[in-house]
Amino acid sequence: MSAVPLRNNKTAPTVRSVTVLGATGSIGDSTMDLLRAAKDRYRVEALTAHTNVEGLAKLAREFGARYVAVADPARLNELKEALAGTGTECGAGESAVVEAAARPADWVMAAVSGAAGLKPALAAVDRGATVALANKECLVCAGDFFMERASKAGACILPADSEHNALFQALSSGNREELVRVIITASGGPFRTWAAAEIEQATLAQALKHPNWSMGQKITIDSASMMNKGLEVIEAACLFGLTADEIDVLVHPQSIIHGMVEFSDRSVVAQLGAPDMRTPIAHCLGWPDRIVGPAAKLDLAKIGQLTFEAPDFSRFPGLKLAYEALRTGRGATTVYNAANEVAVAAFIAGKIRFGAIARLVEATLEAWIRSGNLAPLTSADDAISVDHNARNKAVTLLPQIALKAS
Repeated sequence: MSAVPLRNNKTAPTVRSVTVLGATGSIGDSTMDLLRAAKDRYRVEALTAHTNVEGLAKLAREFGARYVAVADPARLNELKEALAGTGTECGAGESAVVEAAARPADWVMAAVSGAAGLKPALAAVDRGATVALANKECLVCAGDFFMERASKAGACILPADSEHNALFQALSSGNREELVRVIITASGGPFRTWAAAEIEQATLAQALKHPNWSMGQKITIDSASMMNKGLEVIEAACLFGLTADEIDVLVHPQSIIHGMVEFSDRSVVAQLGAPDMRTPIAHCLGWPDRIVGPAAKLDLAKIGQLTFEAPDFSRFPGLKLAYEALRTGRGATTVYNAANEVAVAAFIAGKIRFGAIARLVEATLEAWIRSGNLAPLTSADDAISVDHNARNKAVTLLPQIALKAS
């Protein structure tokens, strides 16, 4: 018997009931793939989708979901017809998605994108569920409030993003008072080596060519601007109770190391794995144990080398803006996220150049701070109100930003 104190307390497998909010999106696809491979260990309580009725109904039939909800209230009859004779309950609209989250599942994947994901995630939190969090807005828009509510309800928040999940695993190697900093890695996206002038004029097709990850359109564009890394810095602060000065970003083009933690003895603990979202989701599904994951085995010899670079704030100003918003607090991170969503939508629609995304976010933040609107957020409605008003402000600023040269 080894004298090294390795864990040897794996719990006996039991059937865990699960709900997947955003089941037809990219995170939802990965989650359902994992559930498909372990149907004897998981029972699906509820599934939701934004508008994809066909995909939602197909999943409901495959997994025998007890309840399904589509966010678009106009699609209810279509959903009911698709599931006629199955016995699956159907709902539509915001309240139905919230009801799905409130149903008695042990484990909930919160993968509804945007501010629309806040109330459903809170419904799961309020009943003390284990929530795998893949919705950035819950933390970026209402982080302090969200985590306080989770703590009061006895909910368990598991980070499902690859970087935060990596930090979660590495943090278990030490105590909070021994922590020096966490390091979030970034691929650098498709424009890592581009000059600023080239980035300014990048096309949509170029922004969507991520070198490592297969993701949805919005998050892929955020990766190209490094806004996603800014959002992850804000998320890490909320998840782990960190200050901006305790969070570093390191560009790592191979996307093999997903996060690192440095402790007071100068040990640095890292989590590695092939770039596959099913790995962090599998960790959340099995936690506190581990399940068999389908991601490719990591072959470091084949990869050959791992390289690192400091982030360039001048070429990727969105990352710097995230640190500024985090330090400002009082709703500034909500404004940062809302303005970025407006900017990305404008870029996709061809209304602004790629380089204008960060300029619109900066202008919206500055206008918001000048107006004296900063205040602590104490409820979901507070966060949603700030999100709504910040979007409106960004829209009003859009024409002048579109006309400005870099």
